[in-house]
Amino acid sequence: MTTPHLEASAADQRTVASPKRPPLRLAITTLQLGALGLFGWIVISILFMLLGLGLGGVFLLGLGIVLLIGLVYSLFGIAWFEAERVAGLYRLEAPRVRLLPREAPGFGGYLHTIARQSIDGQMWRGVASFVLATTCGTIVLACFQGFVWSVFSMFASNPVVGSLRGLFGIGLTGPDAADGFTYLILILSALLCLAGIFGLVLLHRVITVAIARAGAQKDQLTRQVQTSARQREGAVRAADVERTRIERDLHDGVQPRLVSVGMTLGLAQQQIEEDPEAAKQLIAEAHTSTKAAITELRQLARGIHASVLDDRGLDAALSALAGRSHIPVNLDVRIQGRCSREAETAVYFAIAESLTNAAKHSRASECRVVVRLREDRVLWARVEDDGIGGAQVLPGGGLDGISNRVLAAGGTIRLDSPQGGPTAMEVSVPCAS
Repeated sequence: MTTPHLEASAADQRTVASPKRPPLRLAITTLQLGALGLFGWIVISILFMLLGLGLGGVFLLGLGIVLLIGLVYSLFGIAWFEAERVAGLYRLEAPRVRLLPREAPGFGGYLHTIARQSIDGQMWRGVASFVLATTCGTIVLACFQGFVWSVFSMFASNPVVGSLRGLFGIGLTGPDAADGFTYLILILSALLCLAGIFGLVLLHRVITVAIARAGAQKDQLTRQVQTSARQREGAVRAADVERTRIERDLHDGVQPRLVSVGMTLGLAQQQIEEDPEAAKQLIAEAHTSTKAAITELRQLARGIHASVLDDRGLDAALSALAGRSHIPVNLDVRIQGRCSREAETAVYFAIAESLTNAAKHSRASECRVVVRLREDRVLWARVEDDGIGGAQVLPGGGLDGISNRVLAAGGTIRLDSPQGGPTAMEVSVPCAS
């Protein structure tokens, strides 16, 4: 069984990493804008037609609803195409334009999802970028036409150009050879058209990149809020599981032992005059039970927080933990310096819970613990045993508490425990210091 990563972020971004040289990107952008200038308005006209027919046919046997649903899907397709085009052209990290998930079953739930999709900001940013690109493309085509007209006009008296003029039906009257002012005007006109194309390409880049980054920033903020909410939920659940465990350990362990000590001392008090030897024996039993209760309290306190973590660090704490383990532990820790207390605590208790499960449930004969501080300042640990496997994250169980603790620290946990074994658990927690 494999449990998914508890990630904050799962992030649905991608980087288009095919580098293009600036001249090539400029040419590709110009071609794309030209194509959008030719065909983009056709697509936009179809969208307006769907909108008009949909609004006009709302009360006509539900046909209008079908057309409006088709309009929403068409807008989504345009937004998806535009997002992919801009990301691929400018090598941007941008969130994917996705269909929103259905939140309720039935046709009513489907219509509610369509309504939510129709006001999705990410989709409308893509549509706005598409309309902008189409508008720029139309102006680019006009500038290109002006450039071609200027060039043909300068060489209209040339026989080759004249044949092309007749072939394409271009009505031009070329300037006389001595008319230098007209040549100058045509040259300036051609240069102005080229400058217009170049300026439109740059304008398109600036605005579309700004639109894409605005969507990415909003998506990043949304993910951060969701991650913070999950971390808070994990912290609350971890605290609740820990409180339940402490209550159970006190109720089942220390409390009965202390009650037994009190009863034993009461019996000793009654017999201290009649049978001093029996009273001494009862006091000795109470003393032994008291020491056992103190030991259990120390273990319980160690389960809440290992003081050796603060005093000597994670390496020493894990060495002490391995020394107390009921099965042999092969410990491999390579950490330079200290991590944050939160990261060390989360990793320590994750390893402690794994060793406890291996000793109690998995019938393992050996455990291997590997801990590393990666270059990206992430504290990583892997615990593997040769037991029978089958470990599960059950609500309220030890592994559930560890998962919530790791999640609250901003980390991820992965458990792989097939039936028959072996069991392996990996924990990664970002280290703040």
